[in-house]
Amino acid sequence: MLTQEIMITPVITIEETDTILTAANKYKDHKVGSIVITHQHHAIGIITERDLIERALCTQHNPKTTPAHTIMSQPLITIHPLDNLDKAIHLMKTHKIKKLPVVKDNTLIGIITITDIAHARPDLSERFMESWIKPRW
Repeated sequence: MLTQEIMITPVITIEETDTILTAANKYKDHKVGSIVITHQHHAIGIITERDLIERALCTQHNPKTTPAHTIMSQPLITIHPLDNLDKAIHLMKTHKIKKLPVVKDNTLIGIITITDIAHARPDLSERFMESWIKPRW
């Protein structure tokens, strides 16, 4: 199975100069697990719920004025739409991530998550996935 077969579109994005508050509002309004940060329409980082909690709320950042890029996770690990799910699983396991943007010709076209893979590959048990995707709190 190819990445493009299970990727979710559209991807919710904000520009790197948008504020942390903008990111939080988009996160809430779209009920997504991450926001991809862009620079001139190219994906450069990602903000997850954990980033919002640990890097924004638990610090002295002013969410109304601080640019979102200050709390994003980077470098952004991506995958090509024609790569297979085994490569996606390997990347997620290696980098201990749960969200993987799909990029073609330097353009963000989708995103896959560990949940998408679990639905596409029910042969991978939840226990197995949890053994290598654990929160680092």
